[in-house]
Order: sequence, then C-alpha cells, then structure tokens
Amino acid sequence: MDGTIPMRADRLLSILMMLQVHGRLTARDLAEQLEVSERTIHRDMEALSSAGVPVVAQRGQGGGWSLLDRYQTTLTGLNLGEIQALFLPKPTHLLADLGWNQAFEAALLKLLATLPAANRQQAELVSQRIHLDPTGWQRWDEEMAAFPILQTAIWQERQLQLVYERSDGKLVERVVNPLGLVAKGSVWYFIASVDQEVRSYRISRIQSAVLTEFPSIRPSEFNLADYWQRSLVEFNANLPRFEVMVRVAPEVLPRLRYAGYFARIEQIGSPDAAGWIPVAMRFDAQQAACAYVLGFGAQMEVLEPLELRERIVQTAKEAIALYTKAFVTSN
Repeated sequence: MDGTIPMRADRLLSILMMLQVHGRLTARDLAEQLEVSERTIHRDMEALSSAGVPVVAQRGQGGGWSLLDRYQTTLTGLNLGEIQALFLPKPTHLLADLGWNQAFEAALLKLLATLPAANRQQAELVSQRIHLDPTGWQRWDEEMAAFPILQTAIWQERQLQLVYERSDGKLVERVVNPLGLVAKGSVWYFIASVDQEVRSYRISRIQSAVLTEFPSIRPSEFNLADYWQRSLVEFNANLPRFEVMVRVAPEVLPRLRYAGYFARIEQIGSPDAAGWIPVAMRFDAQQAACAYVLGFGAQMEVLEPLELRERIVQTAKEAIALYTKAFVTSN
C-alpha cells in the first residue's frame, strides 16, 4: 500500500496543531519544521481548506498562515508510534519526587479516552510489552528535605538563601538564582547561578533553603539541557586517571565488561602465546586499581605500572600475615 497518504495525513494534522499552538506561522517556518518544501506546504494548505479547515494567509511583513476565529480541533494529531511512546512506562520515582505522579496518570487517562479504539488498545498493550528502568543497579535513596522549596523558588522565580555542604564537609552559605532541576539516574541536582556563574548543587547536600523576597535573575540565553550536557563533558574530562595494563585469563574477560563506573576498559588486545589477553584499563586512583586486581586473584596480572605491582605484592603479604596470625591464634 502507498505510504504517502498516511504520511500526508500526519503532516496535515501536525500543521493544524502547530497553528493552534503558535497562532501564525510562515510557510518557510512550517517547511523547516516539517522538513518539506514551501510548495508542499502551500498544497497542504489547499487540502486543509478543501476539507473545511478555515486556514487563512496574511501577506506582508509579520504575515503567515493562521486559523480563522481561533478555530480548534479535538484531534490529537498523534500517529501510532507517538501514542505508543507516550504510554511507555515513565520513571515514576522521579515524577513522585516532583509531586506529579497522580497528575501524569490522570493526563494519560484523559488522552487514552480521546483515542480511537484501535490506537487505545495499542496504547494499553505497550506498557505490558516494554519497561524502562533509568535508575541502573544502584538506587540512591537520599534525603531531600529542601526539594519542595526549591520547586517553589523555580516556579515563582525568587532568589534562595542556601546552606550547602560541600564534598569536603564544609558548610557554605550563599544567595542563588534558581534555574532548574536535573535528575541524573535517581540523584537530583539543583541548578542555580551565583554572581553570574552557573553551578550544580546535589540536593541531598542542601542543609537549608529559605525563599527571599527578591526576584531571581535568569540569563535570557540559558538552556538547562545544554548546560547539563556541557557540565557532564567537563566533569568526565577532569576525572582522575590512573592507567593500568593487565593480562587476564580468557575465562575472566566477560566479567571485565561489567567493571563498573570506577574501572573502565580502554582497550582489549589479542591473546598471547599462553592464551591470556592484555587489557588496558583506567581507574580513579591506585588504591581502587589495587583492590580491583586483587579481587581476581591469580586470574589477573598487572603488567604496568611497576608501582602498582609492588603495592599488590605488599597488600597480599599483609593479608597473608593477618589470616596466618588469626589461624594460629584460633588453633
């Protein structure tokens, strides 16, 4: 069956929704958003008009296409894929943190009620076929007493006076301009500016937060998602690096693929004459590397750096001495 008809129907509904939301758009704006030519947009407008939709064109500067007399439609304009995506399981713990869990469920029920019967069945089935869990294997249940007032400050655009515990345990006090909230896995961060510098605060470390009477200042060019992406890149670039070359028994290699955040595989080489495999790895610190390597016993050997080999030998000797003494004492 020719797919151009349903594709065009989706595009016509998209045009209708965009005009309802934005009021007036030029043919160029619509063409860029929908990735078609302006000629196609003009043909689509003729199709909408023929179908009884009151679309009108205004010439000159500031003109464009609009809907006559605030025309509204109850159609959602969603195709099947978009409907299924909306009904995928969402991170309910994050919605609960925001206090939006019940509102989200109510909104989905209202949307479900407006769908045609066939699409409604597909929407109900998708949650039984796909489950998304963004938390990873470790769930950080943190105390976030300041969370409600942070939300209030963001929505009311008011400055906050914070007492914050830094990673070194020192308490600092400052007045901030709230900019947004970010959830990284299950950990929440409060984004705010201080003296025109944007910073990230782990919410569990905010000891107190007090609303002030002063309006917050939000940079006109600030974009929360862009800022967070840049901060992640900067964070990863500044991570401590302790590089290690090891060789491992072949049966160990699958376990290395689940090394975790603090033990990164950089490169896997070809097996040597004995069948062992060289692996370049990166850790945050020598201590972490030592503990990790010792966990594999005689199935992993450090090739370099030399100081790590020496530390592993010394640590192994201390462990042997400890358990030898305990064995002798118990007997």
